[in-house]
Amino acid sequence: MTLLKTKEINEIFEIFSKQNPHPKTELNFHNHFTLLVAVVLSAQATDIGVNKATSKLFKIVKTSKDILNIGEEKLKDYIKTIGLFNSKAKNIMALSKILEEKYQGIVPDKFEDLVKLPGVGEKTANVVLNCAFGKKTIAVDTHVFRVSNRIGLLNEATIDKTAKKILSKTPKKWQLHAHHWLILHGRYICTARKAKCDECLIENLCKKNKL
Repeated sequence: MTLLKTKEINEIFEIFSKQNPHPKTELNFHNHFTLLVAVVLSAQATDIGVNKATSKLFKIVKTSKDILNIGEEKLKDYIKTIGLFNSKAKNIMALSKILEEKYQGIVPDKFEDLVKLPGVGEKTANVVLNCAFGKKTIAVDTHVFRVSNRIGLLNEATIDKTAKKILSKTPKKWQLHAHHWLILHGRYICTARKAKCDECLIENLCKKNKL
């Protein structure tokens, strides 16, 4: 597998930056808590599907106390169109209780605290840290895994191995927004079935590695 040189990595992120200077998550949310809920719901689900469900949920739910007030069964009614909604509802109720009892309803801004919450893994924690608190983290989903290894940023066989190395391989200048740039590139251009190389702005730099 051919890897990108540091100069090429910087060129790629420079291109992404010029195209989209301030990338954001495509999940809809109102505050740190609703972002956390949306990210938990997005596991093995599409952002579009999550946004459709939360468009109604977030009209009445803004805080962990609101979630506890409506109860698990009513929460399920709002999110039943989302995959694994039963377990996700249980986790959201549990994490809401912890937030109320331990954090006064405030979403913690430390990785080690976030990953202790029910339903919150490393990827979810990194998304929240990046989107809510502006921390330089990169959450590795299937899009980030595919793109980073296909273009030659990394040469890793799994999402977990990619997650452990991607931040160190990304120049500090780009670490804040790299997560979103790579996701969006994978979602709309460097797709899983067939990459749209004729529409790709970094086509001349991409190593076109096969996964």
